Parts: sequence; structure tokens; C-alpha cells
Amino acid sequence: MTRLILASQSPARTKLLADAGIRHSVLVSDVDEDAVQARYGITDPHDTALLLARAKAEAVAALPEAEGALVLGCDSVFEFDGEAHGKPYTAAVARERMLRMSGNTGVLHTGHWLVDCRATAAEKGASDDDTTPPGSGATLGTVASAEVHFMEMEPEEIDAYIATGEPLHCAGSFTIDGLGGAFIRKVNGDPHAVVGLSISTLRTLLAQANVRINELWPTQWPASQSTSQSAS
Repeated sequence: MTRLILASQSPARTKLLADAGIRHSVLVSDVDEDAVQARYGITDPHDTALLLARAKAEAVAALPEAEGALVLGCDSVFEFDGEAHGKPYTAAVARERMLRMSGNTGVLHTGHWLVDCRATAAEKGASDDDTTPPGSGATLGTVASAEVHFMEMEPEEIDAYIATGEPLHCAGSFTIDGLGGAFIRKVNGDPHAVVGLSISTLRTLLAQANVRINELWPTQWPASQSTSQSAS
């Protein structure tokens, strides 16, 4: 059975995978994001998202638990006025950013990096009786970006939103799948990328590793679950 490990502690990312019916486990890396960026000196938001996604995926892929699995690393960076915005962590930073974002537009970049830790045909050897498909040896990635248009936000609304704590640990100080969705007018691009993981991008990366996404679907669907429901 093909295994996928998500190298991220983001509840939003694991929920996206679960909602899409993708079997996975979570193994969080101990990557120091600031140290990685300092080492490579990359400041471009697009490239930073890919660099950090790769660092997370490769760190988890090096662990014994990842043997025989596919490892996916993701990282999101919000680009606004030419600047890269990660998680604000403090209320003061979040408020300053959101006041600037009010009524304006930015781009959310989500880097994806996939490492195939399954044994390749050469590693299996000709005499190996294992019937599982060989690994591709792939280590590859890409970035899914989406343009986010914000509504005008009143200072009182911003303060109330920050008081919930939701934006403090989100790239760009907002979410689209939570309370912050009330302030987003529209998204040009893959909305899943704004949440933090593009399912269609994952499908493309898996295909390059010779894996179909349906191989990660449950072997049996619960009787109460339907992939399509009519409106009532």
C-alpha cells in the first residue's frame, strides 16, 4: 500500500488531505526556517516558499520512519507590495499588515516538495520477492500561487479578528477557510493553495513519481460517505 507522509504540523493541510480522501500520516520536521533562509539568502517570496517546502520534505525523508513512503513538504509565503510575509506571531505585526492589506491585493505562494523514499527497482534487486511497485527516486517540487483580493476592513474588525488568535500563525495574517474568509473578496487561482496545499498540484507531483492519486484513496469508503451529494 502506498504511504504518504505530510511533513507539516498545519491542521489546515491535513484537513485538506482528509477531506480529499487522501490517506496520510503526519511527521513534523524540526527545520529552522530562519536558518534555512539565512543560509541560502533567498528573499523572493516564490522561491522562499519552494526552498522551505524542500527543506521540510528532505528533513523528514531522512528519518527512519519515512522509509518506503512518499514525503510531502509544504510552506506558504504571502507576497504583498513586493515583500515576503510569513507568520506574524504578534498582534502588533498582524494589525500593521492587515491595515495595509485592507482593500488591496496580494499573492499567496505555497511551495510543494515531494520525495519518493520507496526502494527503486535497482535497490530492490532482481531476486527480491517484494510485489510492491518500485520507487521512482524522485525528489521534485513546484509552487502553486493564487492572487488574493481583500475587502475593506474596519480597524475594529481587524482587532476583533486578531483577538481570536487565528491570524497569528498563518502566512500573511489571514485564512480563507476560517474566520478570515469574511475579509476575502475573491481569489484568482487555486483556492486550495491559499489554504496551504494544492490537491491538484499534489496529483501532478505524484504522477511524476509514477503514482496515481487514487492509490492514496481509501480501499473502502464508509457507507455514509458519498463523493457527490445532491443539494437539498
